[in-house]
Amino acid sequence: MSKADPIAYPPRGLNRDEAARYIGVGPTLFDEMVKDGRMPKPKRANSRAVWDRIALDAAFTDLPDDGGNVLDRLLSGRTRAA
Repeated sequence: MSKADPIAYPPRGLNRDEAARYIGVGPTLFDEMVKDGRMPKPKRANSRAVWDRIALDAAFTDLPDDGGNVLDRLLSGRTRAA
């Protein structure tokens, strides 16, 4: 019987399905996004592909949104979409 970890933390490494779910898309679209560079390539743990959650966060932030990147607008002092 394993003892529960007293520190709650999200996993740093995610498998393909978890990574796709993390950014809110299905595995097929996630694969396309990795292939075209919108999402990062995985790290390798022996033969396993593992995506870094922090790299996914950075790539997700760089995706365009309908009103421009909110973080970029905040950092530049603009409050409305261009």
